[in-house]
Amino acid sequence: MEKCFEVRDLNLFYGEKQALKDINLDIYKNNVTALIGPSGCGKSTFLRCLDRMNDLVEGCKVVGQITKDGIDVNSDKQDVVDLRTKVGMVFQKPNPFPMSIFDNIAYGPRCQGLKDKKKLEEIVIKSLKDVALYDEVKDRLRDSAMGLSGGQQQRLCIARCIAMAPEVILMDEPTSALDPISTSKIEDLVLELKKDYTIVIVTHNMQQAARISDYTAFFLLGEMVEIDKTDVIFSKPSDQRTENYITGRFG
Repeated sequence: MEKCFEVRDLNLFYGEKQALKDINLDIYKNNVTALIGPSGCGKSTFLRCLDRMNDLVEGCKVVGQITKDGIDVNSDKQDVVDLRTKVGMVFQKPNPFPMSIFDNIAYGPRCQGLKDKKKLEEIVIKSLKDVALYDEVKDRLRDSAMGLSGGQQQRLCIARCIAMAPEVILMDEPTSALDPISTSKIEDLVLELKKDYTIVIVTHNMQQAARISDYTAFFLLGEMVEIDKTDVIFSKPSDQRTENYITGRFG
């Protein structure tokens, strides 16, 4: 299987505080990798390392290597804008821009200089179809995105990410603010999207990790305790701490 990211000896500090300790793992292309663990264990911090979102945090220092396509993402050779185009992010709470549904999705391509109206329309329609939202909104593309339900807004945010033609989609607890029906739609969508994208998802919901991921990594107190195929992690984890967490003894 082809690797998308190779992470070696990754350590991250916020000032004096160490948030990640010696993380080593591979993330494979066209697979869903779930990051599980209790709150504050470093899952979201690790996720933000993959597209250098931690650059925006004052006093943050990253040591170690994250390699994508043969380039260390933290090196001077890596163009950060290019990285964040290839590695899109979907956040915990849906965050549509206060503009129309159409303009939300056209925003990224327009920022990249695309002015052709026909091409923009094609991108918008395809992105909405890819997230199974087009049929629900096709008659109100010029209406404000703020009028959509929470689940629709989250699918819109995924469509906005797809419109940039990324290779990787990072998802930071994308369903934690949604109802069960919307959650189920996002999960179905993730399974569909992995044909075309590599997906890394942070989730507190272990059933969700078991349902949709190919690989699961268990984080605890800034360390990655283990990573393996999801069915192995949930049936025969190699570390007692993983078993304790999965069986509900803590967390």
